[in-house]
Amino acid sequence: MEKVTVIKIGGNIIDNAAELEQFLTDFSKIEGNKVLVHGGGKSATKMAESIGLVPNMIEGRRVTDAPMLDVVVMIYAGQINKTIVAELQFKDNNAIGFSGADGNLIQSTKRNHPTIDYGFVGDVKAVNTNLLQTLLSHKIVPVFCAITHDKNGQLLNTNADTIASELAIALSEVYEVTLNYCFEKQGVLSDSEDDDSVIPQINSKLYAQLKAEKVIHSGMIPKLDNCFNSLSKGVQQIKIGHHQMLKNDQIVHTLITL
Repeated sequence: MEKVTVIKIGGNIIDNAAELEQFLTDFSKIEGNKVLVHGGGKSATKMAESIGLVPNMIEGRRVTDAPMLDVVVMIYAGQINKTIVAELQFKDNNAIGFSGADGNLIQSTKRNHPTIDYGFVGDVKAVNTNLLQTLLSHKIVPVFCAITHDKNGQLLNTNADTIASELAIALSEVYEVTLNYCFEKQGVLSDSEDDDSVIPQINSKLYAQLKAEKVIHSGMIPKLDNCFNSLSKGVQQIKIGHHQMLKNDQIVHTLITL
């Protein structure tokens, strides 16, 4: 079975030009099929504030009204996505940037929450695996931003961790898939104030315990929920840590297992 590496990078890598450059250099050297997913929350927040919009976050997830949607589409699908694609072309990776609307690659439904109106936020409903296969077979590197669509003409802001997870799940029907969540820390920490307190391996039982003890909280919860959902649906391996782990497996990171 052919292999695919799906990698998601967080906003803190994107916001740091030197860090992003180093990541893209490492990413460009990964052999074989690969897919990149990027967030970009801080850039969108900065742009929103510069035009007088007040960002609204609930439990680490962005509430997206119509003006904020315009900003995130402009920043995620425009500035960040095309900058990354141009850099990868420079590094001899034939990358193409996508939102979920392009080629109907990721279709979502507007989130329907019983008590919170998240606005134009999407939950992934379907991935166009056939088109993804075609792209990968032509040695194209798909680069996804965190924008999807509902097939009724509406773009939706969608959690980038979830997009990476759903792409990995869809691809695991055809490939052996490794999913990597790369951010500025070395892995999942037992003490958020201590960068050296990396938990080397987390299984579902330990995860439940760490959540109950509030060791794992806020934005790390949806990330890990996505991890366990992905593993239960066929993804082979998931790692969380600094992007240096991509070029050296001995670098400290957190391995997620069932």
